[in-house]
Amino acid sequence: MKKVLVLLIVVAMTFGLVACGGPAAKDNEGEQANVKAGEDLTFVVVPKVVHEWFDLVAMGANQQAELMSKAMGIKITIDYRAPSTADVTAQNTVLEQAAATNPAGICLDPIDYSGSKQVIEEIQAKGIPVVLFDARVPGSGLCAIGNEFDEQAELEARDLAKRIGEKGKIAIMHGVTTAPNHDERYQTFKRVLAEYPNIEVVDGGASQDNIETSQQQAAAVIAANPDLAGYLCVDAAAPIGISAAIEEAGKTDQITFVGAENLLQILEYVKSGTIVASYSTKPQQQGALSVLMMWNAYIGGELPQWIDTGILYIDQDNVDEMIEEAEAFSNK
Repeated sequence: MKKVLVLLIVVAMTFGLVACGGPAAKDNEGEQANVKAGEDLTFVVVPKVVHEWFDLVAMGANQQAELMSKAMGIKITIDYRAPSTADVTAQNTVLEQAAATNPAGICLDPIDYSGSKQVIEEIQAKGIPVVLFDARVPGSGLCAIGNEFDEQAELEARDLAKRIGEKGKIAIMHGVTTAPNHDERYQTFKRVLAEYPNIEVVDGGASQDNIETSQQQAAAVIAANPDLAGYLCVDAAAPIGISAAIEEAGKTDQITFVGAENLLQILEYVKSGTIVASYSTKPQQQGALSVLMMWNAYIGGELPQWIDTGILYIDQDNVDEMIEEAEAFSNK
């Protein structure tokens, strides 16, 4: 919990530098207009789908909004709108509905940026800033917040390769195949593992960011590959489903699983040893920084193209601390 509080304080300090000279917002003519004390502002958070990982993003966003509200004497509200399915059409509908409320900004984790590009441009044409989180789309011109997805995947792949003695069969589970962050991790896994001549890569399925789907597919992969030595995945749903499938198959001692993210269920699997290590993209920080960037865009400030939140490594040595932090967030 201390790490998150420190982050939020730092972000609040950064906000103070960005907004020095008084808060201001762009009017319809693109000029600056003062934000009145007590004025309500709403920032919208649109994830890929209903999911616990995105709940942590929303928690970070809400905490940052609360800090900024107190600091500036205005009310900032987070409108969290999660599509029920990881489908680009459903996400576009959510985006259009959110834009109709004329918020001060929208942050988005795109399911398929090309499929949402027109909707995003229409939102921007209305003067509503759009920021990406947990995704980076080169050439989009949008500020993006997340970690170096290829670095995260390379660390996971090399960690697993080392643990299995650089030989054996590894399954890779995709997530939402059109999502830029998921595909970047997936392609990096394949590229890195191709460097190991004694490692064979097999299709580990696609989770669609769904725990039940990932468990069903992992169970089928494990049954079809009795000599499977390792598993990798690209999203936060798959670690839970894959871990359950490994345990059901009674192969916790045979299949070495290097996972991703820091959901409480994932941390419990790290503690039990079903997941030997996990690399997290720091969802709470992504939520906090997304709010800061939407505010900065709203007041007419310049936004960076990329903000790297870094990668959090979790194993037996620090998992108890991570569980304590996750439980503190879940009780809020």
